[in-house]
Amino acid sequence: MESKLNLISKAKKGDINAFQTLIHMDKEKLYKIAYVYLRNEDDALEVFQETIYKAFESLSKLKNDEYFSTWMTRILINSAINLLRKKKQVVPINKEVLENISDTSSFNSDVQIDLLKAMEEIEEKYKTVLLLRYYQDYTVKQIASMLKCPEGTVKTNIRRGLDKLKEKMKGVYSDDKQNSIV
Repeated sequence: MESKLNLISKAKKGDINAFQTLIHMDKEKLYKIAYVYLRNEDDALEVFQETIYKAFESLSKLKNDEYFSTWMTRILINSAINLLRKKKQVVPINKEVLENISDTSSFNSDVQIDLLKAMEEIEEKYKTVLLLRYYQDYTVKQIASMLKCPEGTVKTNIRRGLDKLKEKMKGVYSDDKQNSIV
């Protein structure tokens, strides 16, 4: 299989097959992120398709080929947020979403449900960084690049998001169990 950088170079020169291969490599991850934001399969697919179109149309604007996946994710997040604004929806997250985006076999279902309820209640900026960091395994540097903010801001938002989750989980679990969850 060709290297990702070679495929990106070919795609920038108009090679549609190379671009399709790149999309195929990231499609699951991108769809999962869209679904987490939108919690609706049709909307997630719509945003996914819109992301592919926007990425293809503006591929020449990609400055650093190494950040292709990060760049695509940023386009997808922006598209998802724009769709939410149009629909003026709050993004609820449910048990099904968590099962779709990560292997949660080590959690019992009660903890999953409580954690998801807590995630629903925190601010979007905290939810975004937590989802990208812990469910999609992006680095702080990658998240900062996607969100176009300093790494320190990402770290702060992760910490504050975790603190908010801990606060939401208080009373539901003892301190020892709570600290192992969040």
